[in-house]
Amino acid sequence: SEMCIRDRVSTQSTETNFLNPPEFVIFFVFKAHQLRTEKKGALVAKLTELRDELSQLRVAKVTGGAPSKLAKIKVVRKSIARVLTVINQTQKEKLRKFYRGKKYKPLDLRPKKTRALRRALTPSEKKRVTLRQQKKLAHFPARKYAVKA
Repeated sequence: SEMCIRDRVSTQSTETNFLNPPEFVIFFVFKAHQLRTEKKGALVAKLTELRDELSQLRVAKVTGGAPSKLAKIKVVRKSIARVLTVINQTQKEKLRKFYRGKKYKPLDLRPKKTRALRRALTPSEKKRVTLRQQKKLAHFPARKYAVKA
């Protein structure tokens, strides 16, 4: 279930050596659509595994590790972000499903809009008329004038 991406990383010093091409280092990149099929427990396990790997890579960076390890830090960070994004999105999706049709929803599940639009009257509130206004409209309808053209 893991996709493989090849990354060119030079094992030479900073100057390029045209006689010896850079070696290929294989990094595993988790694709979001693959992560969505997994259960939350598996995703959390994958997340802890990636975080452990990142801490090891950071130690290798401080101790002067291979350039391949330094290049892998970015890939691992992005993988962690991908896993966290999938966890958060699935969690929010489940909450949306749970609160669908309920009278009250958590603030982060309500539509954002603007502050003024959120506080505006709803269409049903706009249509409401007081008893006094109803009587006034019934007894004194709007006058009709015949306008000469």
